[in-house]
Amino acid sequence: MEKIDTLIQGRWVIPVEPQGVVHEHHAIAIRDGRIIDILPTAVATQKYQADTTHHFENHALLPGLINTHTHAAMSLFRGLADDLPLMEWLNNHIWPAESTWVSREFVRDGSRLAIAEMLRGGTTCFNDMYFFPDETARVAAEAHIRATVGMILIDFPTIWASNADEYIRKGLQLHDEYRHHPLVRTAFAPHAPYTVSNAPLERMRVLAEELDVPIHIHLHETADEITTSLEHHQLRPLARLEQLGLLSPRLLAVHMTQLTDGEIASLARAGSHVVHCPESNLKLASGFCPVAKLLKAGINVAMGTDGAASNNDLDMFGEMRTAALLAKAVAQDASAVPAATALSMATLNGAKALGIDNEVGSLVVGKAADVIAVDLGQLESQPIYNPISQLVYATSRDRVSDVWVGGKHVVKNGTLTTLDGPAILRRAREWGLKINAADHKLSHHS
Repeated sequence: MEKIDTLIQGRWVIPVEPQGVVHEHHAIAIRDGRIIDILPTAVATQKYQADTTHHFENHALLPGLINTHTHAAMSLFRGLADDLPLMEWLNNHIWPAESTWVSREFVRDGSRLAIAEMLRGGTTCFNDMYFFPDETARVAAEAHIRATVGMILIDFPTIWASNADEYIRKGLQLHDEYRHHPLVRTAFAPHAPYTVSNAPLERMRVLAEELDVPIHIHLHETADEITTSLEHHQLRPLARLEQLGLLSPRLLAVHMTQLTDGEIASLARAGSHVVHCPESNLKLASGFCPVAKLLKAGINVAMGTDGAASNNDLDMFGEMRTAALLAKAVAQDASAVPAATALSMATLNGAKALGIDNEVGSLVVGKAADVIAVDLGQLESQPIYNPISQLVYATSRDRVSDVWVGGKHVVKNGTLTTLDGPAILRRAREWGLKINAADHKLSHHS
């Protein structure tokens, strides 16, 4: 018998690649953090001798979910200024709160809270955009989760940097530090077209090509963004980015609720990626991303939650369901985004957008063993005719029992193994009390 590290046996294995395939009574063989075989359980037990074997009689095994747009540390602002339109939410609440509270300690504690929530909900990789990205990177590495951390870029001074040069310099330092890290990568993360001017964007484009990294930007998020761009630049934001040479397979355009057919054609030609954040867009009433049209045009559409300040969770199961349902309503077509497509958007499409689909995003021999086990044995998900439909339309993240990242068991029967859950909870509550007291004082004073 062949020696391996881990054998995970499931009632179903859903590899995502090829899309829609379900293997019954199969097992995943793992050695040195990689998938070396996916085969019927009866054969696997004869062929392999594993150091550790897991039997999941009622579980589906699938690739770890990929949250392709987050502001992890903002979990500490969860529920702070709900039910407001985007610009009022940003200008009057979020940006003032950030200028008061954001620090290394805030980002460290907020990132830990977010990562704990993501891991427990089956997310094994996230793409982040926030201040002190070095802190988020460090916490991600400690927690053993995959992360692409943003080398942020914005015109105005913040606690992280005072001007475009400093943002870029600090970003490059971060890139150097994590260049060979097995789990943590970097991407340029210019905040949005309305907060970054042309010269820094052009400089960043050249660097992104040199370093071969993605560019992650909020784009066409609201109608107001389009109007402002036309006033200031006489161009819609996408046309302006195209003029600056930014439309390419490197680009991850987040939100994209305001799109013409011509713009969809431009994105398709350029091979750019769209990151769909359905729940955040709904909550801020930003508009509807035309997902069915994008997919039809051959554009890779990934999925993200956005930050917990505008969502208010980092739940990719909720996001899959909302994305599938919303796409049907927007396209007025019940077959617009089937369950299997929604699952691909939350896994393999995210990996493609981040340029790591040779490594993760599907359960394929040779890829890293980022695997989650989801319990479909409870009465809420019975009976089961199609496990993929059940995962998207009838399963919640609290059914995720176990999570592996690169073969390492990071959530074991619902318990975090690389993070101190009770300590994270305690810190989150302390921050909440502090921020709430100051917020009350402020609103009382004004």
